[in-house]
Amino acid sequence: MESEFLSAGFLSALFAIVLIDLVLAGDNALIIGLVARNLPKNIQNKVIFWGTFGAIAVRAVMAILVVYILDLPGFMLAGGLALVWIARKLLTPEEQGSENHLVKGPATSFAGAIRTIVIADAVMGVDNVLAIGGAATGSVLLIVLGLAISVPIIVWGSQLVIRLVDRFPSIVLLGGAVLAWTGYSMVVREPLLASWFAGHPATKLVAVILIFSISLAPWYSARMSDQMKPLVVILPGVLVWMLCFEIAASVWQLQVDYLLATQTGEYILEAVRWLGWLPLVAAYLWVRERLELRRRRAVRG
Repeated sequence: MESEFLSAGFLSALFAIVLIDLVLAGDNALIIGLVARNLPKNIQNKVIFWGTFGAIAVRAVMAILVVYILDLPGFMLAGGLALVWIARKLLTPEEQGSENHLVKGPATSFAGAIRTIVIADAVMGVDNVLAIGGAATGSVLLIVLGLAISVPIIVWGSQLVIRLVDRFPSIVLLGGAVLAWTGYSMVVREPLLASWFAGHPATKLVAVILIFSISLAPWYSARMSDQMKPLVVILPGVLVWMLCFEIAASVWQLQVDYLLATQTGEYILEAVRWLGWLPLVAAYLWVRERLELRRRRAVRG
């Protein structure tokens, strides 16, 4: 047993696991710190402790079940969409969160903080477990050491994030971006969609912009002027419009590339693709303006 501890293979695998934890456990520390940032100081340490405990417990379970979990159809897609929801929750200002029934603001209670942390860890822990499992090459001892090493990284990292956010509030945007990127990478790796994305490389760019637009919308919406705020809806809407045409073209074997179109129907389809969203945007702006006028009249009256 002693020779195993001192073997070059064991030490090199342990070193690889430490590096993996430094890179990947940092995501968990970032999320725990951001979730706990709005809680009273006397509760933050409890959230960090139980959040870390939850993260390690989730990873321990996933280390056993990850092979079966990854075989579930739609798991990666559902996980990616869950991270988009969590990103929006973290970035939603408190005054807006109280008015939004679908996406509440940053956690302001102990139970709410732990719930958000466990959900995020359950989704984001997939890459960590896979990386550590690969580096451990089947050694249960190395897997246990990997989980143990990640504990101080998450605890110290969470405390550091809270201090940094207090001094530099814009770091919250970094957390949202990390979640958005992780969500995107899970969506494009979903086995049900991977071959389709491989056959339509351009849609990956559309997907990443769409996911980032939706995930970060609460942050930049709060900083936009009233004239610019419709872009929060219009930009993702146009991207969804374009993505739907790519999906339709794939399902019905249609040609949506203008340069490759050969039939009148294909030219018409391409024109609808690039111009059809304009009346929809105009209708949205008209309805939005009417609702705003009605709200102002109600306030005056």
